[in-house]
Amino acid sequence: MELKKIEHIGIAVKSLEKSTRFFEEVLGLKCYKTEEVKDQKVMTAFFMIGQTKIELLESTDSEGNIAKFIEKKGEGLHHIAFAVDNLSSTLEKVSSKGIQLIDKVPRKGAEGLNIAFVHPKDTNGVLVEFCEQG
Repeated sequence: MELKKIEHIGIAVKSLEKSTRFFEEVLGLKCYKTEEVKDQKVMTAFFMIGQTKIELLESTDSEGNIAKFIEKKGEGLHHIAFAVDNLSSTLEKVSSKGIQLIDKVPRKGAEGLNIAFVHPKDTNGVLVEFCEQG
């Protein structure tokens, strides 16, 4: 398994509008894309800084994962995503080391990426996502 780069850092927020204003007006970054990912029940907003993206995630459903995360832990860092060349192979390698996967097979994510998550119980409490160009 070879990690290519940090693909993005996901931040759970209550309000994309309010959070986007902070990133644009205070940090000077520009939101280059918003996208709804219906099957994940989220609206996303993306910012680029160097080679890394920041992904803001606002729940579109009170029963969605982001809403539950915010209810339990509050707004803040939700996950870190790593770019890989072969997602299926990466999942096999991680699983073979006894690491629990949330996604045993890749699924579609924002920006057309194929994604899969590793359970935070096995990653020191940090939700890890692997991404591959779709």
